[in-house]
Amino acid sequence: MSSSLTLASEPAVERPRRLLIVLGAALIAATYAFLVVVQPAEIAGGMGSTASLVSLFGFLGGGALLVGGILPMLSTSSLVIMPLGIALNIAIGQIAGSLGMQIYLDAIGTVLVAVLAGPAAGAATGAISNAIWGLFNPFALPFAAGAALIGLLAGLAARYGAFRRVYLVPVAGLVVGAVGGLVAAPVAVFMFGAAGTFGTNAIIAVFRSMGDKLLVAATKQGLLSDSLDKIVVFVIVAVIVYALPQRAIRQFPFARTYRVLGNRTGTTAGATSGTSTAGTGDGGAGSTTTPARGNDSSVG
Repeated sequence: MSSSLTLASEPAVERPRRLLIVLGAALIAATYAFLVVVQPAEIAGGMGSTASLVSLFGFLGGGALLVGGILPMLSTSSLVIMPLGIALNIAIGQIAGSLGMQIYLDAIGTVLVAVLAGPAAGAATGAISNAIWGLFNPFALPFAAGAALIGLLAGLAARYGAFRRVYLVPVAGLVVGAVGGLVAAPVAVFMFGAAGTFGTNAIIAVFRSMGDKLLVAATKQGLLSDSLDKIVVFVIVAVIVYALPQRAIRQFPFARTYRVLGNRTGTTAGATSGTSTAGTGDGGAGSTTTPARGNDSSVG
């Protein structure tokens, strides 16, 4: 009887968690739609405008709902790496922007979290990073939805094997970057007149000189810069996670459950007793406890 009660209670536990994830994703998407439709150019002036406050609370709120939805499934390691990912995004992204580079490098933390902790954790990291960054760099705030999408797609790519083979990593980065560039282009044009760094402005100027309209030129620039940027970011993250000890990787339920790095997150010495690391709980290798689902929802 206790077994049947346990099985019956699982859907009841899952529903609120999934609802929070869906609401978080919907709030982020709605905030993005608001920015594209309303096109509030005053957002570039800082946090004093209504549009800035709406965007801040929309992206922060969406990120918080995502975190709330996945929190019960996160290990201590996952909880620690998310703030680290946010800090990496802001610090490296700010430096790259200050140097006027053609690429952004502001998603290293997001992709790292997504690979180790899952799509929802990556999406939350991306959205929260840009929302916090927007407090002192208003140009970052409207791109929070795109940053969340990058985290989601990177986590899905990791879940389905993009990091199990070295040659798949840049391919995944190319695809994710292309999608991110398409999403970011309308925001860049409608709110900032496609103004960016010295490097990205130069690329847009080249396309404009060839007769392209601003939106077309910005979209082409986004496809070019974002694709190249995400290839570099994915490769950097791959180097980082490949360098981590197997014991450290297995501290992340998502990476362990889906064998994100292939054999590096496969069975351990404890498997000789018939227990796979991919199915153990957070108690460690060889645990005989009930298999942990980890971050195993379609978005988590």
